[in-house]
Amino acid sequence: MRQEVQTASAASREGSSNQPVQQQPVQQAAQQPYMIPPVDVFENDHGITLLADMPGVNRDSLGVRVDGDNLVVEAAVTHASPENMELIYGEARYAAYRRQFTLSRELDTSRIEAQLKDGVLHLSIPRAEEAKPRRIQVNVA
Repeated sequence: MRQEVQTASAASREGSSNQPVQQQPVQQAAQQPYMIPPVDVFENDHGITLLADMPGVNRDSLGVRVDGDNLVVEAAVTHASPENMELIYGEARYAAYRRQFTLSRELDTSRIEAQLKDGVLHLSIPRAEEAKPRRIQVNVA
């Protein structure tokens, strides 16, 4: 849900002269939309590497899970507010990231490794051994 803010000029056009512009309070995180983190996905013979940019996320607020064939990445963003102050209006604030991927059955989801460093989530998803390319020796008969 997007907040609409009435400007002073709009208020005066609507006949609300000499009244301050009323700004809506910041919405709770549950009501704000999720931000979709940008990702880079790399593939080689050993598996897939996924890099997701998630600035403002710390390890405690990050959740990575596999649900069936889906990989779900969720995180809450932590913002430091000035001491003894409360945010009453914010335009460029998202409270959470969320992204979902459908995984190939060729990947071994039980061996996923995850690291978070400097706001970048690094996921390594290896191929299942039976799905890795292999060379078949041809014998001469």
